Amino acid sequence: MDYNSPIEAALKVKHPKYTTIAAGRRHTIGLRADGTVTAVGDHKVGQCDVNGWRDIVAVAAGNVHMATNTGNAHTIGLTSHGTVVAVGWNKHDQCEVNDWYDIVAIAAGWRRTVGLKSDGTVIAVGRNNEGQCAVSNWRDIVAVAAGDWHTAGLKSDGTVTIVGNNQYGQCEVSGWSDIVEVAAGYLHTVGLTSDGKAVAVGGNKHGQCEVSDWRGMVVIAAGSSHTIGLQSDGTVVAVGDNEYGQCDVSSWCG
Repeated sequence: MDYNSPIEAALKVKHPKYTTIAAGRRHTIGLRADGTVTAVGDHKVGQCDVNGWRDIVAVAAGNVHMATNTGNAHTIGLTSHGTVVAVGWNKHDQCEVNDWYDIVAIAAGWRRTVGLKSDGTVIAVGRNNEGQCAVSNWRDIVAVAAGDWHTAGLKSDGTVTIVGNNQYGQCEVSGWSDIVEVAAGYLHTVGLTSDGKAVAVGGNKHGQCEVSDWRGMVVIAAGSSHTIGLQSDGTVVAVGDNEYGQCDVSSWCG
């Protein structure tokens, strides 16, 4: 794909790497070097039916929700041709992506699929009860992230726009600037600034937004109720819910 427009150029600079692994609540997806995909875990709604996928360049797995039906999830894949494939739970049409084209990035939330097009616009399908799919008017977007009930878009000017549920302030990002990466959890949103700092808003019951003292970050990620950051020295930091030891990363290095 040729990156000719400013938006496409920004995409290439800010997100040069595709997502090659993805984790749902009960299943795991892996993208092989040959463009095929493998999956393990809960398969009750067909979310692991990826054996026939070819020419895939990125994968994503939906579902960070904590409800009793949390095993119901879907898996999406971005092909090298800019189209999208999906399998799994489709109660809210989150797998209806067969007519998508010119897609350069994907994200999956609870009952929702989001696609970023090369012209900087965004498309979304699935559950829209809280307006989390209301992205048709977005422009100049260079990256997308999907939380439980909210969808975030990183703009080429380093600001972030969000739609969806804002009960815990997870959409309060109007003051953010100079952002180069965004991640969305169950009820919180995290941003990485160009100088390696992290910002976070939203539900903070488990301290998952306590990132104001983070420095030297190069990558961030958000789980349901915890946040992790990769530092430039190869170490990892984490805050938030640690009931299952998901934040026990202080010994990680390299």
